[in-house]
This record gives sequence, C-alpha cells and structure tokens, in this order.
Amino acid sequence: MLDTIIIGAGMSGLAAGIRCAHFGQRVAILERHTTIGGLNSFYRLRGRNYDVGLHAVTNFTPKGTKKGPLSRLLRQLRFAHEDFQLSPQRGSQVAFPDVRLDFSNDPSLLRSEVARAFPAEIDNYDRLVARLVDYDDLNPSQAQISARTVLHKELRDPLLVEMLMCPLMFYGSAREDDMDWGQFSIMFRSVLLEGFARPMDGVRVILKQLTRRYKELGGELRLRTGVKEILVRDGRAIGVITDSGEEILAKQILSSAGWHETLRMCDDAGRARLPPSREATDDLITPLPAGELTFCETISVLDRQPAALGYDKTIVFFNDSPTFHYRKPREELADVR
Repeated sequence: MLDTIIIGAGMSGLAAGIRCAHFGQRVAILERHTTIGGLNSFYRLRGRNYDVGLHAVTNFTPKGTKKGPLSRLLRQLRFAHEDFQLSPQRGSQVAFPDVRLDFSNDPSLLRSEVARAFPAEIDNYDRLVARLVDYDDLNPSQAQISARTVLHKELRDPLLVEMLMCPLMFYGSAREDDMDWGQFSIMFRSVLLEGFARPMDGVRVILKQLTRRYKELGGELRLRTGVKEILVRDGRAIGVITDSGEEILAKQILSSAGWHETLRMCDDAGRARLPPSREATDDLITPLPAGELTFCETISVLDRQPAALGYDKTIVFFNDSPTFHYRKPREELADVR
C-alpha cells in the first residue's frame, strides 16, 4: 500500500509529490496524459517550442527576497531562485479605449499611473492597497463576497474599478463579471504588487526541474494512467481504480484534477457533495457551473522581435469598451471584445 496517491502531474501535483517524498512517504503520481504539465503543458512543432497555458509566472520577487509566495515555494521545495530561470517582465498594460494604465513589478509605477489618470482617486486607491496587503488568505468568511461590490464602496470612479478588475479576472475568475473578494485580493497582490516573470526557455524548465527532484526523492510517476474512480469506504478515500481497471490502494488521496472532476470520480456519496446552484445577492456571488468557462488562444510566429512591430509590453490586457464584459457569450461562439 502506498502512503499517498496524487492524481495529476501538473505543477501542483508534482510539487505535492515532492513535499510528500521529503517526509519519507511512498508516493505515486498518476497522470492520464502522455506527458507532464496538465493545464501548463508544452509541445514542439517544426523546430519551435510552444507553451500551453502558462505564459507568465505571477508573484515574482527578486533573488534574496525573504517574504512572498515565490520565496516560500522555493524554500519548501528546496530549489534555488535560479533553478527556474525566471526573467522579470519589461512592463505590462491595461488598455481601455480612452485610458491606459502601465504597470510593472514595481508597484509604484501603477500607483503613479492611477494618480495620473484618476487624480481624485489616489487616496482611495492607497486605502484599497493597504486593505489588500493586510487581507488574510486563510479567512474563509470573505470567500464569497463580491469584489465588485467592495471596489465600488472603496472607489468612486467606475472606470478605475473596471480597469483593475480586467487583468485579475482574466487571470483568476470563474465568475461572470465579478470575482470573490478573497480571490481578487490574492490576484491583486500576485499580479499588480509583485508581478510577472517568465522561464527563459519556457514552462518545460519548471516542469522538468520538478520532475527531476520528485524522482530523485524516490517518487513514482505513472503516465498514461488515468483515474476512473476514487474508492471510498465509510466516507474515506482509500484508493483508486485506473482506466485499465487496476486497483491501487493508499492511505490518502490528493487530487489536482479539479473540485467537480474529483467528486465525479467518487461514489454516489461523494458526487452528492457537488454544490447546488445558489442565487446571487448584492454582496454574494455564485461560481459559474462547471464547463461554462472557455478561453480561446492563438499563437503567432514572427520573423522579428515584437518591439519592431510596436509591441513592447510583456502583456496587454485589452478591452474595447468602458465596461469590462466577462461572461459567457449568449449567441456567438466567442466574444472578441
């Protein structure tokens, strides 16, 4: 019997495997796909490498920084800062029709941009940032509070609210036209107060480092091994049945497959725990039903640097109206606004 089975060989699954192995556990990661990476995978085509999912790492801080998620992650997984070859961003932008806000890994740039474009809001913005810095990540009481409701109480200009929500909702919202306040607070610090970086050779650098460390610690990685069912006895997960019918038992099961997907792999008692739909109120918001959120992506291959074509930003969060519409298209297949 294994100590731990981990479902999914993405970044979180591999990191969890390393942590378990650090403490002497017999652990196996089961992955249905033919390669590692999960939602942050990669492929090679006609001599070029392409990343899928991950194009920038948030929460970047320079080498030597003692606080923050990146330094904590490096300590817990026992990596050096240079192991992931992270290169900090040049600078990004939120671009609306009549106003643009530049930001970088130095939060003072965004503050100066808010003061320039919304001079009457700078004191309110400072109070908002102070509130976000002090937010307790582990406090569940604010998890379902509407970020839009909070922002409209803190800021008077609706355009500034839209421009702050745009990049954060793109990066981490499963709600239509809103985010829960806890997620907004985490993403604001991740994107706008700490910032972006990118592995110089793409996401494969991080994934291969995680895999190498995991295997060095004796962890087992089984590709082409999807989990069909999680075995539940007396309300406790005790093992899995793979797509091939193999039964594997373990003292604990960790799943990175997603909340809904994981409960669907459980028995009827587990599936009954899928949350029912709830009505939204002024201060509470409801997640989208599973499967409602889709992103479309295109990748362009250029024969010159983007700056030669007038694109000198790391990321531009573009929106072509004063309101940021973030919702399922009602008629067309994709909303290109």
